[in-house]
Amino acid sequence: MNRFPRWFGKTTLFAALSLGTVALHAQEVVVSAAASLTNAFQAVGQAFEKTRPGAKVTFNFAASGPLLAQIQQGAPVDVFASADQETMDRAAKANLLAEGTRADFARNTLVLIVPATAATVPQKLADLGGTGFKRISTGTPSSVPVGRYTMASVQEAGLTAALEPKWIYGESVRQVLNYVARNEVDAGFVYRTDALIEKDKTRIALTVPTTTPVSYPIAQIAASKNVALGKEFVAFVRSDTGQQILEGFGFSKP
Repeated sequence: MNRFPRWFGKTTLFAALSLGTVALHAQEVVVSAAASLTNAFQAVGQAFEKTRPGAKVTFNFAASGPLLAQIQQGAPVDVFASADQETMDRAAKANLLAEGTRADFARNTLVLIVPATAATVPQKLADLGGTGFKRISTGTPSSVPVGRYTMASVQEAGLTAALEPKWIYGESVRQVLNYVARNEVDAGFVYRTDALIEKDKTRIALTVPTTTPVSYPIAQIAASKNVALGKEFVAFVRSDTGQQILEGFGFSKP
């Protein structure tokens, strides 16, 4: 005679499935990262998964501003890596970051690139005011860090008014890179690491001095569903192995 209720089997099965779902979730870390980190972080993620059998890193790459907006709207994110301090400051001000987890992990350089087939290559920023440069691209300053770095440098050079009618804004630094690679604009401001990705279709004209360093902070999100794995991923990014991978893609240490 069966001494257990009829529903026992189904309940046990349901509980097992639920626990299985939780276990699977515990093995996945969701990382929202700046578009300029795409190639490097994909390599970092693969290396991390090899050291953590069963773990899965799911990436969401976009401009830092839109990524922050997604987190503010409740997107399930465990770790956030932005391309500037300003965006991470906004995240901290909104109490979105897990206390004590924010840290800088990489630096980059702002450069001016032109199509590989360009007949005219600027030797200095002031050259962009000439007639040979009618369409110049950078990221939308309000949401894309590379746009803010660009505008600060342009203002410092006294070129704000001269370049104002020439701007073609991109939704991310990668879109700016694509504009230049496809010869759709005469020049564009991107990070050196991005320029290296399309070195057959673009060429670096000059390195652009920035008023503030191009530094990348990373932090765990306060509402993270997987705190332990998120902490491990951040630690891996900052480890010697993680830093070597980043350096391989042109980033420098913080």
